[in-house]
Amino acid sequence: MWVLMYHSVSYATPDPYRVTVTPDRLREQLAWLRRRGLRGVSVGELLRAREQGRSARLVGLTFDDGYRDFLDYAVPLLRGHGCTATVFVLPGRLHGSNAWDAEGPRRRLLNAEGIRAAAAAGMEIGSHGLMHLSLPGLEDAALRHEVAHSRALLREITGGGIAGFCYPYGAVDRRVAEAVRAAGYSYACAVNPRSLTGRYALPRIHVGESDTGRRLRTKQLLHRFRRRQVALEPAVTS
Repeated sequence: MWVLMYHSVSYATPDPYRVTVTPDRLREQLAWLRRRGLRGVSVGELLRAREQGRSARLVGLTFDDGYRDFLDYAVPLLRGHGCTATVFVLPGRLHGSNAWDAEGPRRRLLNAEGIRAAAAAGMEIGSHGLMHLSLPGLEDAALRHEVAHSRALLREITGGGIAGFCYPYGAVDRRVAEAVRAAGYSYACAVNPRSLTGRYALPRIHVGESDTGRRLRTKQLLHRFRRRQVALEPAVTS
């Protein structure tokens, strides 16, 4: 499985955390995928296709943090290339910004209306927790609140099921992964979870502004050697 990890799509500068791609670069990357006979899809669709043995030409696309620019820039480009994606949002910060990034710049996050608009455009909505907190250090009650309450809020906002979770900062341990499973999610995305790799700790590849088609190809090849094979244990759904 090949799952790409994006964050913001905009022309904003500076970018001290290297979490931004410009719309021009995203357009080039999506076109590169399509020229190679690949199609970007949500993680939910990718997993369903894999279970049916038809995922060979699919690539998972994810956008963390739920920035407003996902709706402004990413959605039109994704639709224009016949792609979908999963956007992981923060229902505890619906009218806020990325306050967790001390160096900025400040970026608006999707509110409830924006989340519904992204879903209506065919994008999968997933949870990134409530407040973008590192989960392994939380007490059990706070961990359950971040994981389970965020899912409940998103179900209210979208009127549909919320299958996916994404660990803020990619931080996950066995206790956190089990909390996500117990909350009823059917999968969760990490970055490089090593021994935890599986349905509730899916590895992803960071994509940035410097990633041309050649660099993406290199990352694709290296991914086969650097990531453990993903074994899909049964999901817990509710």
